[in-house]
Amino acid sequence: MTDLLTLQGLTKAYPGVVANDDVSFSIGRGEVHALLGENGAGKSTLVKMIYGLVKPDTGTMILNGTPYTPAEPRAARAAGVAMVFQHFSLFEALTVAENVGLGMENPPKPTQLSREIREVSHAYGLPLDPRRMVGDLSAGERQRVEIVRCLLQDPKLLIMDEPTSVLTPQEVEILFATLNKLKAEGTSILYISHKLEEIRALCDGATILRRGKVVGSCNPRERSASELAELMVGQALHRPERSRSAPGKVVLQVAGLTSEHVEEFGTRLQNVGFEVRAGEILGIGGVAGNGQDELLSALSGETLGSSETVRFQGNAVGHLGPNARRALGMLSAPEERLGHAAAPDMTLVENAVLSGWHRRKLAEGGFVRWGKAKDFAEEIIADFDVRTPGPFVAARALSGGNLQKFVIGREVLQDPSVLVVNQPTWGVDAAAAASIRQALLDLAAQGAAVIVISQDLDEILEVSDRFAALNAGKLSAPRSTEGLTMEQIGLMLGGAHDMDVADTDEAEDIRETYEEGRL
Repeated sequence: MTDLLTLQGLTKAYPGVVANDDVSFSIGRGEVHALLGENGAGKSTLVKMIYGLVKPDTGTMILNGTPYTPAEPRAARAAGVAMVFQHFSLFEALTVAENVGLGMENPPKPTQLSREIREVSHAYGLPLDPRRMVGDLSAGERQRVEIVRCLLQDPKLLIMDEPTSVLTPQEVEILFATLNKLKAEGTSILYISHKLEEIRALCDGATILRRGKVVGSCNPRERSASELAELMVGQALHRPERSRSAPGKVVLQVAGLTSEHVEEFGTRLQNVGFEVRAGEILGIGGVAGNGQDELLSALSGETLGSSETVRFQGNAVGHLGPNARRALGMLSAPEERLGHAAAPDMTLVENAVLSGWHRRKLAEGGFVRWGKAKDFAEEIIADFDVRTPGPFVAARALSGGNLQKFVIGREVLQDPSVLVVNQPTWGVDAAAAASIRQALLDLAAQGAAVIVISQDLDEILEVSDRFAALNAGKLSAPRSTEGLTMEQIGLMLGGAHDMDVADTDEAEDIRETYEEGRL
């Protein structure tokens, strides 16, 4: 196997941090190569240099045997490098074809483009209707749009950043089949993921980064997931431990919760009801776009409804806004960390004030107590191992995983009676994910009622006492996670809510639909 891309001594520094330090490795032709590392290890900076978004300070790149110095993504694409980003870059109000055309330098005429989208998407097992509005697509279908847009450019190297973070297990299988087909055709793939079992199943080789430096390489198929995690963090990985005890009294009750969608293409909640007790973690699973954002918005007070739909410690709070609920002890952490959970251009100290000013007494007489705010930010940084030069760094300067640790830590350290978190470990490395999950387990052990909304089914089973599935805005009746199988969870996610998910015709229909990748 000859090399397609060779990196030699790539270095990139920013004020206060060296993101990449003398990074060297190669990617073979037709190889699926994993790039592993903790949050803040330098993965994002490295792929941005390969894709022409960032210019290296020193070092060289060789692509196809010739020097490769892309000044911008357009140059990278012209050289045969394509990238599917972790965050979709699609316009919801445009069709599939219109979105694909916007990502091409010289798109063909609309009829020809639509024909090519149909042909390529079906050839690679990712069928798309070019006439559909992107806003009406599931997360998995939007991922297909991003991939097909890249495939139409006939890439030699395809970079994928956390491609399965919003996919169902069935959609992951479809994606892997597509990537293996590309590999067989000679396309190289640089694959970034924190899901180590996926790395072991898919990748031929792996390069491990730690604090900006290459610390090792291996064949991931010859290593266990725990061994890969230990290579990333440099020490044995701590697995979350839970102390099981009988839950206490009911802290949060939700009944008849119906609300409109948060965004134009969102999902309407339909008669949602459940309760959570002190010391209990309720896991709520669902494929992206089934009402998760709307549920968190209704529980946090961002979306108001009838006062009786949400009751906290026996009192009606459905009419109260976020500040009033926070004052009572109902806290939340939304999925979108940059722009919703944290203000991008504000410092970590200022972001600590935004949600912690009341419960941590960071303001008095209308004035912020900046000394206390700084102490609170530093406490979050220390307790949750947030990798940052200091508390006065802007939130947008942190890696996604480190900002996630800061956001979760900010809420946990306010001693909530109820904490609702959406996607608590999305895009977070194995060590950080274990730390966040342990913090949620510890919070429940201290008597808090915790709701974890997540698309990571392993995460839900690891931390939750009970599980409920969210599908098209409807919530199934919560079930104990003890003895709950992945098949049962998959059926619940597909809509088998009010049935014995074992041997019914409807359950079988849902199972077949799920296996075909249509849910």
